[in-house]
Amino acid sequence: MALLEVTGLEVRYGGIHALRGVSFSVAEGEVVTLIGANGAGKTTTLRAISGLIRPSAGRVTFAGKDITGHPPHQIVAMGLAHAPEGRGIFANLTVDENLEIGGYLRRDAAGLARDRAHALDLFPRLRERLTQNAGTLSGGEQQMLAIARALIARPKLLLLDEPSLGLAPTIVQLIFKIVRTIAADGTTILLVEQNAHMALKVASTGHVLEVGTLVHSGPAKQLAADDAIRKAYLGVHD
Repeated sequence: MALLEVTGLEVRYGGIHALRGVSFSVAEGEVVTLIGANGAGKTTTLRAISGLIRPSAGRVTFAGKDITGHPPHQIVAMGLAHAPEGRGIFANLTVDENLEIGGYLRRDAAGLARDRAHALDLFPRLRERLTQNAGTLSGGEQQMLAIARALIARPKLLLLDEPSLGLAPTIVQLIFKIVRTIAADGTTILLVEQNAHMALKVASTGHVLEVGTLVHSGPAKQLAADDAIRKAYLGVHD
């Protein structure tokens, strides 16, 4: 059984039909990526899954339960964490306080302490900046904080929305190295990423969205080798 099953998902913003019958699944332990141009519906898909917006039709099933339209705090409590586009950190709180928020639903103090330590091992820069206000961090450090905060919830599924957005190439490489480590540790990941080349490298399965419609699906290596996809999304031209 898939850990996440998205079936016929539709989202409308007033007169705009943002998602049109999107269906895909994510198996436990898998890294799946959604790629596509700006405005294709990638972020909307993640927001509908995590409860930040309510679909107008369709169904989202997580760990065998229908979570369609559930409020975000209930979905987080079930084991689905979302590191949103734009990072969504609390700029006026310290790094440490932001991390505390990641574990606010947990009651297992010993496990929470272990997961916090593990997150800081993944992102040693954050350990050096625990007492700093999050708003004073660099863009790359803020992205690290957003991912670390999500991991502290100990998710079964991690939704990552544009983790490389606006970052320098060296920081992008570092972020994707850590994404690989998180996946190797057994966390299932659904990744939305403008950098399709990097996304298809780290994922096992890919889906291509165009104007709210899922138009291609398959093994990530197969999509990366497809001439039409290479020209449209990977910047490769003959």
